[in-house]
Amino acid sequence: MADTQQVDETADVKQAAKAERRATRLAKQISAFAGQHGGAEGQIAYIGERGARIVLVGEDGGWGDLVAPSVAVAELAVGKAGITVHETFDGEFAAKVKTGPYEWTRMAGIQVGGPKNG
Repeated sequence: MADTQQVDETADVKQAAKAERRATRLAKQISAFAGQHGGAEGQIAYIGERGARIVLVGEDGGWGDLVAPSVAVAELAVGKAGITVHETFDGEFAAKVKTGPYEWTRMAGIQVGGPKNG
């Protein structure tokens, strides 16, 4: 039994180290985004087996997202990056997003009379 416990502990340590490295890489990407957009705020959303989506909104209205393997890694990444994290994507936070012709065409163009995609 002791042998099995040792293997489990080693696997747990390796998995924790991998999660830490992934969070550090994501934090660098978040910080780079914030630097390009005059600062940033974010929101974490669980997306099932795939992990968690980190939605970023810059002070200039630019936006983007990243995917983390889990909510825990996403939370660690935004903590390392030092950005404000919102519980939901609504209200004043959502109003900061600036969209342009590309977004309207891709997301809602057909419904509001924009050019057809395809």
